[in-house]
Amino acid sequence: MMSFLQNIFHKEEKRTESVVLVDISTDSVAGAYAQYKEGETPALLYTRRLPIEAHADESPERAMFRALNILGKDLIREGAPALARVTGSGTAGTIIVSVGEPWQETSVRTEHFDADEPFTFTKNLVEKRLAETGVAPSEKLLADESIIGTILNGYATHNPYGQEAHRASVVVLTSLVERHTANGILATLQSLYHTKRIFPIASDSLHYQAIRAAFPHERDALIITAFGSVVSLALVRRGLLITTIDIPNISFENASWALEVINQCAEIAKQYPLPRTIFLLAREADLPSLRASLETPSLNALWLSNNPPRIIPVVSSHIVGLVRYVATTPPDLLLLLMALYFQYRPKEEGV
Repeated sequence: MMSFLQNIFHKEEKRTESVVLVDISTDSVAGAYAQYKEGETPALLYTRRLPIEAHADESPERAMFRALNILGKDLIREGAPALARVTGSGTAGTIIVSVGEPWQETSVRTEHFDADEPFTFTKNLVEKRLAETGVAPSEKLLADESIIGTILNGYATHNPYGQEAHRASVVVLTSLVERHTANGILATLQSLYHTKRIFPIASDSLHYQAIRAAFPHERDALIITAFGSVVSLALVRRGLLITTIDIPNISFENASWALEVINQCAEIAKQYPLPRTIFLLAREADLPSLRASLETPSLNALWLSNNPPRIIPVVSSHIVGLVRYVATTPPDLLLLLMALYFQYRPKEEGV
C-alpha cells in the first residue's frame, strides 16, 4: 500500500543529463552546455566561439591548444553558472568533442559478414571485426570509429543486434588524429573538467548523423561543409554515408573554390550516381555567395539532365525547434548540430 501511495505522490523523475559540447574546427573552437531531459527537446543553454589565432613563431597546433584552454575557462566561468541556473548544478559529466580538418583525417569503409548458415548478428561480432581491421599507424591515434550504417539481408536497419541474418555489412567511419594533437586535446580538457567521459567524434560523422536527423526524408544527398579554409564533401546514398573527401587550403574570396568542389564531384560521379539534393553548411552570412558560386552550368552538367540539383543552405532555423536555443549569443549552427547529434546518437555507442 505504501509503495502505491509513493507512486502517486512521488512520481519517478525524468532522467536528465548535462553535456559539454566542444567543436574544434579549422579556424575556431567553440563550446556549449546542453541539457537533455527524457521526453523533452534538448536545450542549448550557453555557447561560446573563439578564433584560432597563431602568435608569431607559434604553430597552428599550439594556437589551437591555447584557444581551447581559453574556451574551457570561459565555459567554466560563464557557462557553468548558466547551467546551474537551469539545472541546479553547474557540473556536466560528459564531454563530446567534434574534431574537424586539419586536425583529423577521415575514411569510410564497409565490413562484410557472410556465412553458409544463418547467424545471429551481435555487437561482439562487430567489435571483434573492428579490433582486427581498425589498426592505426603508430604516429596516429584512432580517435573515432563510428558505425554509421548497418545492412542485414540487404536492408538497412537501426536495431540490428540480436537479429538473424544470412549476410550483413556495417559502414564504418574512422577518424585518425596525430597522437600528439589528440593527447594535447585530451590533456587540455582533463585539466579543466574532472571527468573521464570525454568522447571524440569526427566532424564529418557528426554532421552526417545530425543532418540525417534534421532531414529524415532526404536519404540521398551530398553534404558540402565550407568553414575556415577546408571544404568537406560527404556522399549519402539510401541513408548511408558512402564516402568523404576533404579539400584543404581553400580560399572563399573568389569563386574559384567552387571549381575544386565541382572537380571532386566529378570524381565521385565516376563511381556513384550523384544525388539531386545538396546540403550546404557554412557560416550563415556566407551562404548566399557560396551558393551562387556553386550554381553554375559546370555543376549542373554533372547530372546529365536539364534538372539542376537542389542546393539547400542549412541555417540555424532548420535546427531550432529540434533543439531549444536559450543561450544569449547568436545561434551557432555547428553547436546546434552537435546538440542534435547527441539527442539522436545510436544507443550502442554507449555515450
